Amino acid sequence: MAGSAHATLAGIRRERSLRMSGGVRRPGATAALGLVAAAFTLAQLLLVRPGMGLGWDETVYVSQVSPHAPAAFFSAPRARGVPLLVLPVASWSSSTALLRIYLAVLSGLALFLALRAWRGLFPGRVLALGGALFASLWVTLFYGPQAMPNYWVAVGALAAVACFLRARRGQERSVRWGLAASGALMAGMRPMDAVWAVLPLLALGLARRPRRVVALLLAGLAAGEAAWVVEAWVRFGGPVHRLADASAVEGGLGWHLAVADQLRSLGGRALCRPCTGAPPAPAVTVWWFVLPVLALIGLAVAVRARRPAATLLPLACGATAAFPYLFLIGYAAPRFLLPAYALLALPVADALVYLVRAPRRPWRPVVATLLCLGLAAHLAVQLAVLVHTVDTAGAERRGWSRTAATLHRLGVRPPCLLTGGEAIPVAFYTGCASAATAGHNANSTGAQIAATARRIPVAALVSAGSRPPGYARAWPSEPYDGGRLSYSVPRSGP
Repeated sequence: MAGSAHATLAGIRRERSLRMSGGVRRPGATAALGLVAAAFTLAQLLLVRPGMGLGWDETVYVSQVSPHAPAAFFSAPRARGVPLLVLPVASWSSSTALLRIYLAVLSGLALFLALRAWRGLFPGRVLALGGALFASLWVTLFYGPQAMPNYWVAVGALAAVACFLRARRGQERSVRWGLAASGALMAGMRPMDAVWAVLPLLALGLARRPRRVVALLLAGLAAGEAAWVVEAWVRFGGPVHRLADASAVEGGLGWHLAVADQLRSLGGRALCRPCTGAPPAPAVTVWWFVLPVLALIGLAVAVRARRPAATLLPLACGATAAFPYLFLIGYAAPRFLLPAYALLALPVADALVYLVRAPRRPWRPVVATLLCLGLAAHLAVQLAVLVHTVDTAGAERRGWSRTAATLHRLGVRPPCLLTGGEAIPVAFYTGCASAATAGHNANSTGAQIAATARRIPVAALVSAGSRPPGYARAWPSEPYDGGRLSYSVPRSGP
């Protein structure tokens, strides 16, 4: 009887503590998170267009498992997580629309699970608002349905921090499995990004008990990185050599102040390399400067409410996840900061809820109205940038499709080989293999390509103002979007 009474009293105290922190698990909160995730999926399908062709990096990842075209060269920085992610669809269907729908649904489900992991750590309204803020960024909507790794690192990091906090409280076993699975997801997608994102968790776990929590996280990271490590030994001479090769592909990792480059990319530049030109209009970039201010307000709110860990840890992990892309790399892409945006979303949402509820009447309605207007303007800007980005990306990919049609008309059909500046994406659209004699994707020589041209159709994509390579100068040529095609179709070929 005494033990039962003690357990009941402990349960009451636990429930009271959760209620005071705003973390009571209500069915309505789960429904709200489901609505946010469903709206996120629907927005992707409506705004990013399932029929939009695959991008350059997507063709590399998808070609690893697709029967549509031979596998493209897989460079040192890449990991096998994305090919594994798209395998259930890409292994048997060449439909880009089907792949986009599959990824949109999967990304919505992943967002729901990552937010749900935070139950009991933040109020339901904060979780729903934080999820909506992250999901409504143009970069989140654009990359959610794409075969790219950064969104998955973001939701993995968001879930990992929540599971880490809950596992340290000794909560249910599923939380521990969730921590290991989150680490594996991140590491399988981008191993180095995963390490940067969880550095504060590893430091805290090693400094304070119970250390079994950090052991679970390390086990998850090791499981996710296993394929990367094995491939490093097989193809690159070991992990150290692979890291050195990856650094060379990235332009040499070192001290690079890339904050301004990331700022320039906010206008919808998928890759800013080199990152020149003026930054976008202030209306496009203002949210970037407001974000850290609101995050600090969220931290102050958490300290005042005596629940600093749930805010401080995601802020710390967001900072370490963003650090290499702000200070160690010489170019920018907005998708690189997706993990940081996901981790900052909940503290920012907590700050916004506080700013609405804190003022006394009659100022509360005024503050709420101003914040709503600000959020509406922010959403309008995000939508405008998204539409511009989708239009630009769609035009580029339609150009690759037209080039593929031209190649087919000229007799360059599978089995075939393409080389040149845009050989990798155009080869996928054409159904050909791709080859390069120089650069980070070098995997052949001029002599090998010339020998291949005696057996199967080969084409060199030559940009405007450039000369064809030596082995292709005697070949006939045709214009295409951006340059000329020099091609060779042997008589004995298809």
